[in-house]
Amino acid sequence: MNVITKQMKEAFVQIVGKENYQDSPASKLVYSFDATPEFQAMPDAVVSPRTKEELARVVKVCHTYGIPIVPRGAGTNLSAGTTPLAGGIVLLFKHLDRIIELDEANLTVTVQPGVNTLELIQYVEDRGLFYPPDPSSMKISQIGGNISENSGGLRGLKYGVTRDYVLGLEIVLADGEIIRTGGKLAKDVAGYDLTSLMVGSEGTLGVVTEAILKLVPKPETIKTALALFEDMDEAARAVSKIIANRVIPATLEFLDRPTLQVVEEYSQIGLPTDVEAVLLIEQDGVYDQVIQDMEKIVAICKEEGARSVSLAQSAEEADQLRTARRSALSALARLKPTTILEDATVPRSEIATMVKKINEIALKHRVQICTFGHAGDGNLHPTCLTDARDKEEMERVEFALEEIFTAAIELGGTITGEHGVGAMKAPYLHMKLGAEGIAVMEAIKKGLDPKNIMNPNKLFAKSNRKRVVVGVE
Repeated sequence: MNVITKQMKEAFVQIVGKENYQDSPASKLVYSFDATPEFQAMPDAVVSPRTKEELARVVKVCHTYGIPIVPRGAGTNLSAGTTPLAGGIVLLFKHLDRIIELDEANLTVTVQPGVNTLELIQYVEDRGLFYPPDPSSMKISQIGGNISENSGGLRGLKYGVTRDYVLGLEIVLADGEIIRTGGKLAKDVAGYDLTSLMVGSEGTLGVVTEAILKLVPKPETIKTALALFEDMDEAARAVSKIIANRVIPATLEFLDRPTLQVVEEYSQIGLPTDVEAVLLIEQDGVYDQVIQDMEKIVAICKEEGARSVSLAQSAEEADQLRTARRSALSALARLKPTTILEDATVPRSEIATMVKKINEIALKHRVQICTFGHAGDGNLHPTCLTDARDKEEMERVEFALEEIFTAAIELGGTITGEHGVGAMKAPYLHMKLGAEGIAVMEAIKKGLDPKNIMNPNKLFAKSNRKRVVVGVE
């Protein structure tokens, strides 16, 4: 672990001011972990640049002395992507939180990385526009973090994920130099697609200081339905058949019975708790088309055995259903001291098979797992409820998670659909990419960050150890 000397500290303070440099034990402890259970390490300092120029100068100091840098948004990361496992500094963006420009002619908005996700969504919707990416953490998360993780959300099936809305970036590289990629363009094939390379790179290649995001017109109509199924296979067939009938819902979410029971206990909105699976389905767009699509969706669900399909009778009821789904993690977290939320992803045709495998794996290893997620794009969230103080159980949890990732790969899926690799899933990345794929990534990393100061110990695993707590005083 690097130790910041008096000379280094003075350099940082001179750049950002002493009020924006923190190295007290309390401030370091606050930023020693994110939302990932059982990963924690103390940084040497916390730095909050006031401008992109200050940020670039901070990075240059780090480059000179080989000080690790961990860019951090709101700390909602679920793969230990913002834990300072190598010490160094944590970069905060509390001063870089402005919406710089709304360009209605080009349907873009330019923002700094510290902008709150929900505030941006509401800002553009108030002006008749729409920013679709909606991670469940959107009330807390920041745009910079969304870009680093290529965050998804409930609307991913129809609208895609964060990458699909990032048109251009301003980035501080590991040596402190600033580059711009992309722009307000519908087409741009000038050289490598550096914008896409940076989105989802988890802060390992550079620090985003500005982003140009694509907007679309705000949908005029939204309709929401809840379909109840006695059988998991019926729900999965309904999902596949809806897509096969050329209907792409804005939202197509899934909750299994254990999750449903916990969510209802938490939200108290009258959700049924005696069915095996629930589909939350939402469509938006032009009124006539939405009505036509919802009629098809209701008919398909009933054809595939749904016990009932009900339409929300008001915007308030629809919002209750949406909020209940978004609260799944919070509801489950109340049950046990440690909650591990995963996001194994498979082709949507394999959803029922994957859920069955998850249940079999949970039974085999004697661990409690509830499953929910984005049925429309096959992104499932098996959520393990455990207690990190029980070391023997935690070992069983790790074996169970590894088997879940293996099962997802065998079904043509991946180890993560939206949470990222970070440190938590680094030991499993070879399952998806193989040695050759990881070698390509390492070459890119070395080319852009030869000193390995940008969020080190992420993506590339040094061992099979999954969870670490180090440097905590």
